[in-house]
Amino acid sequence: MTTVPKADRLLERVRPERPGEWCARLIRPTGPPPRPTRRGRAFDAATALAVGVASVLYVLDNMTGIVDRGDRPAPVPGAWIGPVIVAVIASAPLTLRRRYPLAVLWIVLAAVVVTPHEAPRLTFYACVVAAYSAAAYSPHRVPALVSVGVAVLLVGTDSALPTVPDRYAPYLIMIPIVVAADGLRTWKLRTAEGHRRLSALEREQAEALRRAVAHERARIARELHDVVTHHVSVMVIQAGAARTVMDAHPDQAREALLAVEAGGRAAMTELRHVMGLLTTDVPVGPDGPDPAGGVDLAPQPGLGQLPALVARVGRTGMPVELTVTGHRRPLPSGIELAAYRVVQEALTNAVKHAAGASAAVTVDYAATRLLVEITDTGGTPGTSRTPGSATAGSTGAGRGLIGLRERLAVYGGTLRTGPHRADGYRVTALIPLEAS
Repeated sequence: MTTVPKADRLLERVRPERPGEWCARLIRPTGPPPRPTRRGRAFDAATALAVGVASVLYVLDNMTGIVDRGDRPAPVPGAWIGPVIVAVIASAPLTLRRRYPLAVLWIVLAAVVVTPHEAPRLTFYACVVAAYSAAAYSPHRVPALVSVGVAVLLVGTDSALPTVPDRYAPYLIMIPIVVAADGLRTWKLRTAEGHRRLSALEREQAEALRRAVAHERARIARELHDVVTHHVSVMVIQAGAARTVMDAHPDQAREALLAVEAGGRAAMTELRHVMGLLTTDVPVGPDGPDPAGGVDLAPQPGLGQLPALVARVGRTGMPVELTVTGHRRPLPSGIELAAYRVVQEALTNAVKHAAGASAAVTVDYAATRLLVEITDTGGTPGTSRTPGSATAGSTGAGRGLIGLRERLAVYGGTLRTGPHRADGYRVTALIPLEAS
């Protein structure tokens, strides 16, 4: 591959254009070619026919004397053939005036050149229609404007410009008025339709925004519920244990209070992350704008944080065993967060409602699904844990399990809860995955 030196490229930029390049630039289309509709083609054919018939009648009535009015000499035999041919040549191309506007104008100009001097009206109207078509529809703007100028010169330099008979004057006044009125009415209807569509689109966008806001509020509410419920529940249990053993075993009370402190710090970290989602203003710090908004935007928890979660729950006095099977691999962050929240919610319920129990967490990576199962041995329940009851959700309103089902439903997953063995409880989440 060869490269052009920089100096040569600069010379090419300042090199004057050749005549061929200049001409190519002038005739280059400035827009797409016109594509007339079926209705437009029919109208063009009718226009060509009307102009052609009017031109032929003009030849027969005013030039050859075939239509004898008694005020002109006898016609020359065959004198009408040439003017009729010119009239046909000038009017027939108008059928294609939208598809090939510039070519049609050139053909009509050729007919104007050979039009007899004493019969300028023979091609005048065809020239007007062709010039308008070239100016309105031709994508070659420069050639079209030049051709229109030539048409003006050819017609304007003729001293015998055609005059409109008096009987046609009312039509020339009324027809443009009707066309203008119809165009104005059409424009008003289209404008009103555009306003209606715009209003409907604005209403749809407002409704979509409202649904998005409601969905985001529900999502943030679920996040806050999961964060606050888990950490606060663990902290309450640890604080109660510290109070119980404070006098007899101060070392154990100290460890419990340290666990409370650690849980509080973890809760604050996750709360700052969730609240960061609500931050819209970007504060400016000493080093410039802070894109994080002054909030610690750590990554959302996932399956990689399950060991830390299990250890934190274990410090409350509930032994938890974590088992991971299958080919462990990275999953979409939303799926990992949903699975993490399932484990977090199930262990929180176990800590609150099954004192003295042990729990087991199983995460199974399969080719087409992720299975997360949490079981406990029951222990001594403080309150009922009937599925769907108020305490099942750990909030007194059943929102825990409802929120988990909504999370999993986003990814096509399912959640099953119910008794396990004698007094235990089991929570099973199944999330489909793409085969890898």
